[in-house]
Amino acid sequence: MGTEEGLPRPYLAPWGRSRPGPGTRVRATAVTSEGSDTLAVIVMFHSAFGPRPAVQAAAGLLREAGHEVHTPDLYGGRTADTVEESMRIREEIGRDELLRRAVTAAAPLSGRGVVYAGFSLGGAIAQNLALADNRARGLLLLHGTSDIPEDAAVDELPVQLHVADPDPFEPHDWLNAWYLRMRRAGADVEVHRHPGAGHLYTDPGLPDHDEEAAERTWRVALDFLAGLPDPADG
Repeated sequence: MGTEEGLPRPYLAPWGRSRPGPGTRVRATAVTSEGSDTLAVIVMFHSAFGPRPAVQAAAGLLREAGHEVHTPDLYGGRTADTVEESMRIREEIGRDELLRRAVTAAAPLSGRGVVYAGFSLGGAIAQNLALADNRARGLLLLHGTSDIPEDAAVDELPVQLHVADPDPFEPHDWLNAWYLRMRRAGADVEVHRHPGAGHLYTDPGLPDHDEEAAERTWRVALDFLAGLPDPADG
């Protein structure tokens, strides 16, 4: 995520330059697959605007493609229509509680090789969890990133990021540094920039929405998910 000076921060990870502590790591559990027809098990986190209809619409799109998708509600059913309202809900819940809820939702699935995904703030949460889960199968980031611990290490984790270009919440200098640090950590990273789109351009109910960029994003994301290596091969 970019520098905080001069910009509201409704969308981004609340952890700044810290990482989840040992007590909040996602640990593998002995959960068996629910069927060989499932292409990927995806845990997808909503943005700071909460579990809006766009999240379920995206989940439906991925399910139609053969994926098993879980959409944890980190806000207890609350949603926001404005930046100010989203900030108020996020701050009321608190960063530690948001992370605890995310870990609690993902932990029972992690033994199956989860693909972590998320929108903006949810993308930042997904990144934190993926880097802490040595069985993570992939990471799909939409509109948001998070800082990367210096000691982060993954084994060629496939990562795909989609961002508006330009995006005041994900400026070019930050994204360039983020890309290099993710590569240094061992991730296999793709960055897709979408010129002219608003920050949260995949949500049709928000002013940021850009239909063409959203369609392009999901087309590329579906190809990314379909091409992930089978966890059984690892």
